[in-house]
Amino acid sequence: MARESSMKRKRAVSNFFSYLLLIIIVIIWLFPFFGIVLGSFRSYNPAVEYGGIVDYVIPKHFSLDNYRFCLGDETNYKRWYMNTVTIAFFVSLLQTIVVLCVSYALSRMRFNGRTLLMKFWLILGMFPGFLTMICLYFLLKQAGLTQAGAVPGLILVSVASSGMGYYICKGYFDTIPKALDEAARIDGASRARVFFTMTIPMSKPIIIYQALVAFMAPWNDYVFASYMAFGHDKSYNVAVSMYRWMNTGDYQGYFTRFCAGGVLIAIPVTLLFMFLQKYYVEGVTGGAVKG
Repeated sequence: MARESSMKRKRAVSNFFSYLLLIIIVIIWLFPFFGIVLGSFRSYNPAVEYGGIVDYVIPKHFSLDNYRFCLGDETNYKRWYMNTVTIAFFVSLLQTIVVLCVSYALSRMRFNGRTLLMKFWLILGMFPGFLTMICLYFLLKQAGLTQAGAVPGLILVSVASSGMGYYICKGYFDTIPKALDEAARIDGASRARVFFTMTIPMSKPIIIYQALVAFMAPWNDYVFASYMAFGHDKSYNVAVSMYRWMNTGDYQGYFTRFCAGGVLIAIPVTLLFMFLQKYYVEGVTGGAVKG
């Protein structure tokens, strides 16, 4: 009995220090985000409070000036925001459809060159995407999908190569018993019917996982989005436009506005992950089991 009590005491002490360490790590990790949120509420009016980078975190005067600036008519932030939402939404939708179809085909069908194709895509995926930026830019420029047409151009580029990202989804489909497909095929169901009426309803976690991953990539894209818009202000996404703010020569003056813009762009992604976290984790773990 005494030994059991001693073990419980040691376990409690160990858990205490483990949780204490985790709490310290979380505080350190969240501190920059906490500073950005508070910085967004600092007044932009120099007569009230200095609007640049300061050596304190809590504002001396709370104000919504920076949010009014972002959502007002003084800037194109609302258009940039809608560009970002439009690109992310259509990329998420179309890329998810393509990836699910490719993954299902590679998981369930056997055809000549299947293994070679998967290995070839795996090797191609090891090369950074920005290596093709110059070629893609000139190809899309010929089709009018740069600068003024940068938004549909970015959607096209993101969706075109999405089939190569089949790894996780294929692994998830491999965990679904093939006997279900075979039984439905014996009853006369087509491949398409099996996919849409049986496999898709059982694949909610991996669908949400893939949709979130596809949504995040263009939402945070700066390099290629900047290259495609190439100085055309109305085609910027939020990442490019906010960098332009900070690169105008008035770095200090736009810092609090930058914080407000960052908070606004973080809200949708944060809400998505909060509400869909359960399915996201299930999709990752399910897709990593087999493949």
